[in-house]
Amino acid sequence: MKRITGLSAMLLALASTGATAAEYTLTVEPNYPPYQAEQVYQPLLDYLSASTGHTFRLKTATNYHVYWRDLRNGVPTDFAFEEAHFTDYRITRLGFTPLVRVSDPTRYSLLTTADTAEGGLSGLIGYRVVSMPSPSLGYLALIELYRNPMAQPEILSEASNWKDGVDMIFAGESEGAMVPNYIAQLYPNLVSLSDSREFTGRALSAAGNVPQDVREAVTQAMLRLHEDPSQYEVLVELGATQFVQADAAEYAGSERLLRAVYGYKPAPVRPAEPAPETGQKPEVDMDALEGIRATTED
Repeated sequence: MKRITGLSAMLLALASTGATAAEYTLTVEPNYPPYQAEQVYQPLLDYLSASTGHTFRLKTATNYHVYWRDLRNGVPTDFAFEEAHFTDYRITRLGFTPLVRVSDPTRYSLLTTADTAEGGLSGLIGYRVVSMPSPSLGYLALIELYRNPMAQPEILSEASNWKDGVDMIFAGESEGAMVPNYIAQLYPNLVSLSDSREFTGRALSAAGNVPQDVREAVTQAMLRLHEDPSQYEVLVELGATQFVQADAAEYAGSERLLRAVYGYKPAPVRPAEPAPETGQKPEVDMDALEGIRATTED
């Protein structure tokens, strides 16, 4: 990959921040083993470091169970790149602000072979289907397809990344795999039994302690990422075509996907704010009262 170096990197850094260079952590979902995640996300880290003048370090977990535990416990991080349900959780519980998101919505596909596909969704009941573990969005989307716990596939959470599920189909170790759409598109020789509903694209969000100028520098860098042909590898590794501005309203309610996940607790209800007092008393039109008379009968 061609990286931004020399004078161009210095100009970008000077233009994006006037503050002293600092180090920030970027947390990502454990879609890969830690050693592989370092390779996948290094182009993005290099790009952000060169574009902003700051240093970015990757932070991930060994698996989704650990990731979910750390998220519930509010383990500190500066930035996070996650699917909609985790993004909304950080917004509502941890005070994060979404900066940019993948322009395309997220959709998960249940892949299988052409022969197995003839049986439809019911044809996979009792058979092996691979997915990343709960509470990954793929796992939760798979459960939405099979709501009856007595009529579900045998869900194998043995994949270390989304492509593992596809490899296990080809190896005869499973009959199906739940994968994100950007992975499904790579395998036209497999059949999608079902596509999930659309979810707002993965978002890059910032913690409340990140300075505003750093947020703006990261946002602008991500928004122009697709304009630089030399950074094509960054987008490929992320399974994205480009990033667009994100809005918290786009993710509102997405955390409800976590309701059936162990350890989830509903967000506390915020008390309604009292109506502001104006301090003004209503004016009485004395002229209007002039025509009112009280009468009594003897």
